[in-house]
Amino acid sequence: MRFAPSFELGMQACCSAGVVAACVSWAIATVALALDPPPLLPVSDVAAIAHEISGETAKRNLEFVARQHRMRASRGFRAAAEFVAEQCRAYGLDDVQIEEYPVDGEIFYGTQRSRPAWDAEFAELWELHEVEATWQRAERIASWDAMPITLAQDSESGEAVADLIDVGAGTSEDDYKGKDVGGKLVLASSQPGPVAALAVDKYGAAGVISYALNQRTAWWKEDDNLVRWGHLGSFRDKPTFAFMISLKRARAYQARLAAGEALRFEAAVRAGRHPGSYSVVTATIRGAASGPDVHEIVYSCHLDHPRPGANDNASGSVAILEVARTLAKLVREGRLERPARTIRFVWPPEIEGTMARLIAAGDRANPIDAAIHLDMVGGSPNTKAIFHVTRGPGSLPSFVGDVAEAFGSFANEQTAAYAGGEDVPYPLVSPEGGKEALLAQMVPYTPGSDHDVYAEGSFRVPVIYLNDWPDRYIHTNFDTPANIDPTKLERAAFIAAASGYFLARASWNDETALWPVVRARSLTRVATTVRRIAVADPEQARSLRAYRLWYEMGVLTSTQRFFAPSNVWARHATEHRDLVATILGPSEAPALPSAAGAVVYERTGTPRGPLSVFGYDFLRAHYGEAQSDALGLLSYDGARGGGHEYAYETLNFVNGARSAADICAFVSAIYGPVPLEQVTEYLSALETIQVIRKADGGQR
Repeated sequence: MRFAPSFELGMQACCSAGVVAACVSWAIATVALALDPPPLLPVSDVAAIAHEISGETAKRNLEFVARQHRMRASRGFRAAAEFVAEQCRAYGLDDVQIEEYPVDGEIFYGTQRSRPAWDAEFAELWELHEVEATWQRAERIASWDAMPITLAQDSESGEAVADLIDVGAGTSEDDYKGKDVGGKLVLASSQPGPVAALAVDKYGAAGVISYALNQRTAWWKEDDNLVRWGHLGSFRDKPTFAFMISLKRARAYQARLAAGEALRFEAAVRAGRHPGSYSVVTATIRGAASGPDVHEIVYSCHLDHPRPGANDNASGSVAILEVARTLAKLVREGRLERPARTIRFVWPPEIEGTMARLIAAGDRANPIDAAIHLDMVGGSPNTKAIFHVTRGPGSLPSFVGDVAEAFGSFANEQTAAYAGGEDVPYPLVSPEGGKEALLAQMVPYTPGSDHDVYAEGSFRVPVIYLNDWPDRYIHTNFDTPANIDPTKLERAAFIAAASGYFLARASWNDETALWPVVRARSLTRVATTVRRIAVADPEQARSLRAYRLWYEMGVLTSTQRFFAPSNVWARHATEHRDLVATILGPSEAPALPSAAGAVVYERTGTPRGPLSVFGYDFLRAHYGEAQSDALGLLSYDGARGGGHEYAYETLNFVNGARSAADICAFVSAIYGPVPLEQVTEYLSALETIQVIRKADGGQR
């Protein structure tokens, strides 16, 4: 219970006096005082945002978006984009437009090879039964019109009447030994892309029927009715098609095949890739500042994904739409002061739309001071989702993560108190939604969406990432609006709106409110590092100390992106640095690195962007698949991260001043010890494909 020790005595005295109304008022005030006040913003601003933001409005918008099969550059995506733009105009936003970026499979946007547009007109898969020596349609197994997720993305037109043959995983030569799949449909447990490379391209199969399982969580095989989103390669030379079915149906087919029954199917597909364009909706709330160099706070999401795609990612798309409606209305009505910075909202196809926009804008774009990315933020308890407030990558220290954590913690406290029966000013509950506590986790950087692009070393935009994980229905036909909680949407939108509005108006006047937030969050991270140092070997302990001190000082100086700090802030920073250094303890100088470890690299400047993007891997395409697969760093499994994380941050740390050994020490501090040889090998590969080069002087 949160009641102060004097609460019950006060109630007895008050109520025994018979002053019931005063007693109730006193009790409410006492409970409210037991909770922390809103952080960073004036109470009036927090109240205005909390009372205006609506989970119902967000879910009504979600219900329309989830009806569209929103593949990149498709008619379904365009329908969703036009709806979002129409809503933005109705909500009174500024500069509403749908930007177009051409795609044809040859155009590059930085490291992203544009994927051609893909549309489907018709697709059906029927099981046939033999009746009086003729094969007749018995059951429709898949239908583009009824459930478009049953047709794998990037399928091409084709027809077949063919027997079914089980090839297991379908991705190894061993899966095809003793099997004649020529002209047949293959049943496989893997995603269609790698299956087609063998079954269709090499052995002449007519097409693929896949029962690839959902992304791995504790629940991934629990519901065998799920049909997962399937993919063929966006750049395939040989056209083919693939259908997706459930694990339950696949098991039934396998049992019948094992019993000696012949299974025959009729497949028909009219679909294909073609030149088109990424459509990216943008809208703004214009800031009070003027001039050619107006800074922006960007709200990001991704509008694409298969129908229904409710949590991934109609939820993030409508949550930032609700932030846009709320902030625009409050500013227009004078209940919030117009912030100095422009607030921009962007609805792209995932990764590739963000890449296209940032690359095409180049140096002409207004400086982006921070990006707030929402991807999967509405999962109800039925999805098993845990909500996360996620910081940017360890290579980009910034106080913006502290801002989001402050508002996330505030929402946690308010909603937990409300769920426990207390009367709180900001329960953030939707009338049509749940009343459970939010229980958001404040976590370090995790990859996997458009925030990776903003924060990457080419752009270095500080990011906040709000997301659900796990979600047992992700990328399946069960990711439906029925599994979206309006209360969850409201709370995610509140954290995003409050964080973004504070950042949009942040100035040196906010130092007094910001300092205790930044200091407290910093000391929490330092405490975690101290625990790790206690069990680390001497070399890893040195890395942990050096990295933590560097990161925390980077957080303190990151305010310079927003305003010129005062002398008071500078004094705070100096005192805090001394405190952190004292807590972490003394560290011996590192041993002299090897010749390879002493090499210093810098980025060449082209191409820009992360090396692994959507449907395309720049490193594999330019360095070679076999050579890339042999790089130890890409398959390394660390204590707190895997190969993708190590590789992403290794490139991010390249700055023309750090040696390979310095970079290895920092990525080891973030994700766990990694051999220097694997880091130097990876950097050498990046040098070979001219992403980086040796800096002047070459070595430290």
